[in-house]
Amino acid sequence: MTLALTPLLSLIAGILILVVPRLLNYIVAIYLIVVGLVGIFGTGNFNLSF
Repeated sequence: MTLALTPLLSLIAGILILVVPRLLNYIVAIYLIVVGLVGIFGTGNFNLSF
């Protein structure tokens, strides 16, 4: 079974935004930074699998 990271992060972020709406700016900023870094440097051999 492989675990996709993006849907899991999206689910966690959605729940946190519902609980604490002020977190929206921080969650979006962190997400964009992570996606940008992965786009620039690539994922390499990073693979979550169970």
